Amino acid sequence: MEVSKFKVLLYLKKSGLDKQGKAPIMGRITLNDTMSQFSCKLSCKPELWNPRESRLNGKSKEAVETNERIEKLLLAVNSAFDSLIARQVDFSATDVKEMFQGSVKTQMTLMDAVNKMCGDLEARVGVDRKNGTLVKYNYMRQRLQEFIQAKYKTNDLAFGQLTDQFIYDFQDYVTDEVGNKIDTAKHYLALLKKACRMAFKEGNTDKQYFAHFKLPVRKCNTPKALSREQFEAIRDMEIGDNRPQHRYARDLFLFACYTGVPYGDAVTITRENLVRDKNGDLWLKYKRVKNQMQAAVKLLPEALELIEKYHDDNRETLFPHMECRALMEHMRGIGIRLGIKGLRYHMGRHSFSTLITLEEGVPIETISRMLGHTNIETTQVYAKVTPQKLFDDMDKFIEATKDMKLTLY
Repeated sequence: MEVSKFKVLLYLKKSGLDKQGKAPIMGRITLNDTMSQFSCKLSCKPELWNPRESRLNGKSKEAVETNERIEKLLLAVNSAFDSLIARQVDFSATDVKEMFQGSVKTQMTLMDAVNKMCGDLEARVGVDRKNGTLVKYNYMRQRLQEFIQAKYKTNDLAFGQLTDQFIYDFQDYVTDEVGNKIDTAKHYLALLKKACRMAFKEGNTDKQYFAHFKLPVRKCNTPKALSREQFEAIRDMEIGDNRPQHRYARDLFLFACYTGVPYGDAVTITRENLVRDKNGDLWLKYKRVKNQMQAAVKLLPEALELIEKYHDDNRETLFPHMECRALMEHMRGIGIRLGIKGLRYHMGRHSFSTLITLEEGVPIETISRMLGHTNIETTQVYAKVTPQKLFDDMDKFIEATKDMKLTLY
């Protein structure tokens, strides 16, 4: 075959900018009077692209890595062209593209590795793995597939096409595009790293991709607690006799505010959990369902009133059972009625640790025992320093230091 013209041109598709402002890098193979286009599976910001050199300008990490990928890509295209020439048969630009892409397809792909990881786990379900774990793996696989399709306009990528930026872009996709929380993203990223690690150990990749990528850490946000005004509004709200379940949900929430008892324990505690001390005061002592830690809290008169209100000799538990979903719906309704955004049952537990205990001067070590926490660090997150306690502590500081004199040396 006589070749009068063979050229490979790389260019930016500026009409396809993603959310990071990057444009996909495209390729065009021209052979004699035939032409064929392809995606390089790479992208960059338009201001970094040098159209004359078909490279990225600068010496940044992104520029160096992308330029290396471009070099390998062009080498593969030319290798495909040389192979076709050696056959001494007629061929077109499309034939060069298909041979070039075929050489890429012979490599193990990222989705191949993920599918293998999920398949290995599926074979162990019922033996030493639970089906719920497989469900989580499949969610990750689905999100990764969606990400590759959205960003690279293809269904899969060979390991040789991956860059260090890939895993960061996947994290952004999961949190920003999909809207998942950072804990979910962390789980997906850990599984991605695991699939790459397995592929490397089995000899399917020349290096362990993303080995040095550190999983994101969730920021420690203070759980929401009610203000005293919000608490009083819930306590004092009028609920008609025609809505007994609505009123019961409110009372169960108030019990959490007075005792710090979580929902899972509130609907299972019995009269056997009520214990009197040597002074005759009544305490609620129970093992938490969540962690089997012992929790103990002295019952306030308001909590005792609620226990007596729902007392029933024909029932073992202190309170009637209410489905969690139903409780959530009632709490949401109360929140809408009172203008309290995001009201949920667990806020009662948070409010106990601030309004009822910390703000009243109860030591945080004691609060930790009351809540049944495994360590005091958890309590320190729950029991935030309220404005009232801050003011009280400052008053104590001023009183204690009023006679002190500052001496400068």
